[in-house]
Amino acid sequence: MKLPRRFFQPLAIGAPEPLREVPVRLERMIHFVPPHVEKMRGKVPELARQVDVVLGNLEDAIPADKKIEARQSFIRMAEETEFGSTGLWIRMNALNSPWALDDLLEIVAAVGAKLDVVMVPKVEGVWDIHYVDQLLAQLEARHGIARPILVHAILETAEGVKNVDEIAAASPRMHGMSLGPADLAASRGMKTTRVGGGHPDYKVLGDPAGSAARTAAQQDLWHYTVARMVDACLANGIKPFYGPFGDFSDPEACEAQFRNAFLMGCVGAWSLHPTQIEIAKRVFSPDAGEVAFARKILAAMPDGTGAVMIEGKMQDDATWKQAKVIADLADLVEAKDGSFAGNG
Repeated sequence: MKLPRRFFQPLAIGAPEPLREVPVRLERMIHFVPPHVEKMRGKVPELARQVDVVLGNLEDAIPADKKIEARQSFIRMAEETEFGSTGLWIRMNALNSPWALDDLLEIVAAVGAKLDVVMVPKVEGVWDIHYVDQLLAQLEARHGIARPILVHAILETAEGVKNVDEIAAASPRMHGMSLGPADLAASRGMKTTRVGGGHPDYKVLGDPAGSAARTAAQQDLWHYTVARMVDACLANGIKPFYGPFGDFSDPEACEAQFRNAFLMGCVGAWSLHPTQIEIAKRVFSPDAGEVAFARKILAAMPDGTGAVMIEGKMQDDATWKQAKVIADLADLVEAKDGSFAGNG
């Protein structure tokens, strides 16, 4: 455990000062790109204008004999593309793999100044974050990186869920966390092969009503984990995200799952297919009515103190904070794509 007095000190001589707050950025969707696929890589310049985050995927879904090619292709992609306000992330290989070390050594050396976030898979405890934290500080110092590269943990093992609070507080480099349902299901021994979403056999039955058929309601397999993740993230000032929804043929279920996560506090989700980009924009952009009401609260309470009545509802400093979150999000969306900003 780092002592509070030393928590915000750089971990290497010459490394940039750690951030005290996660930067305010629009991150409604983290769009995954397999860098070794030339066709997909060629779409990145246009994609960067459509999405909030472009992530070069180096881990799952990349064949073992394509790992090095994917890493090298990501570097070329980063060098050749201007991302503007769009975030540039990587999902590195797992820390127990033979590719993880070179992922960081080569990518930070080549394009570390452009890289915003390193997504670390299968994080099980603070030791994983501390390792990446120290290594990134050394690489930032060696290569003259002026701003810290942040770390995003994927919650996809039973041990990681058990240690979620400590992981969230492990380092000032922490950006946020994502739910990784497929690997988490395997780690827990869950009886599902679905990647995110519900399961028709995970349900509750209504009470018997004579001869009438009993009502049934499908439940959310991931509710408990998302709630734990959201609490851990928000308590430590970092961002929670829903992960992947694997059934591309069911956009309605994808939208419902994303919306559940949004209502619980998640700020975004992964998009694995182009159709999921628009779904994430709809779900994680603010509602026009909510934006309008939020701005009424802010206008009535300019300094955020006291209490006022608006449309028959009492507003105080707590609702002012909620309104500020919605209004700030609307401003970010307006700058990226105004049709989803709710400012009209």
